[in-house]
Amino acid sequence: MTEHHHAHDHSTLRDGLDSAKAAVSDAAQTTREKAREVAHQTAHAAEANPLAIVAGGVALGALIGAVVPRSAKEKELLAPVGKRLGATALAAFSAAKESGKSELQNIGLTKGGAKEQVKTLLQNVAGAAATAGKAAASAGKDELRHAGDKPVAGSTPA
Repeated sequence: MTEHHHAHDHSTLRDGLDSAKAAVSDAAQTTREKAREVAHQTAHAAEANPLAIVAGGVALGALIGAVVPRSAKEKELLAPVGKRLGATALAAFSAAKESGKSELQNIGLTKGGAKEQVKTLLQNVAGAAATAGKAAASAGKDELRHAGDKPVAGSTPA
């Protein structure tokens, strides 16, 4: 192999390495820009809808918790926490239920009161229907009475 050939191969190799470096550098720059863009979009989404982020985090945690098996130590340590959380949730639900009942009673909406209101409403609807029926019957009678006064088409008066 001649020295000229060797220099040409070295130059071609160097050009190839330079091209590869440039491509890697461009790819790294593009990746950094995309990462910044995704981070910006994520931050904007978190500011616009923080509850969605919380819900997503809870869902992700539940998924991971369902997939990763628990160890005996985790069960031992977490069982009391789970029981306390369950008891706290039950107490919160009970308090909310009692508070809701109390508020409904304060505005006069008890079980008996609600039945009375429905009964009154149904009586009023029935009364309105009866009145409308009587009015329709009366109008029908009037129409029949007036129809008797008019000659029927195609007949001769008597």
